[in-house]
Amino acid sequence: MAATSEKQVMVVAIDESEHSDYALKWTLDHFFTPIPNPLFKLVLVHAKPYATSALGIAGPGFAEVLPIIDADLKKRAAKLVDKAKEVCQKKSVSDVEVEVIEGDPRNVLCEAVDKHQASILVVGSHGYGALKRAVLGSVSDYCAHHAHCTVMIVKKPKTKH
Repeated sequence: MAATSEKQVMVVAIDESEHSDYALKWTLDHFFTPIPNPLFKLVLVHAKPYATSALGIAGPGFAEVLPIIDADLKKRAAKLVDKAKEVCQKKSVSDVEVEVIEGDPRNVLCEAVDKHQASILVVGSHGYGALKRAVLGSVSDYCAHHAHCTVMIVKKPKTKH
C-alpha cells in the first residue's frame, strides 16, 4: 500500500437483485463496520439500462414510448440508490459515493474501476449455471477477466429447505 493518506477505493456494483443487496450488506459488514476509519472509500455503481434495450423491440410508435420507459428506468434507479444509501446508513457508513451510469453493466463497472482507480470491485453472483451464463453472459465473469483491479464475487449462501 502506498504511503499516502488517501484511501483506496472499493467499487460495489448495485442492482435490483437480492444477490446485489446481499453483496452490499456483506461488504459493509466485513470491510466498513464496526471499523471507525475504514481502509476504503466506498463507491456504489449502478448500470442503468438504455431505454431501447429495456424495450427490446422497434416499430411504429417506438419513439413515443422511449421517454416513458426512460423515465421509469430513472425512477427505478433513484429508488435503488435511496435503498442502497439507507442500507449504508443503517450500518453507520455515511461516506459513500453513488453513481448511476447508463450502459451495459460489464462496461460500466470496468470503466468505473478505471475512473476511480479502484483497488477492489465487488459484485454479487446470481449463481447461474453454465448454460444460462453462456446465454445471458455473466457480469461477474466478465469483470473478473477485464477489470483492472481485484474482483471479489460475493455469493449469497443457498437456503436449506
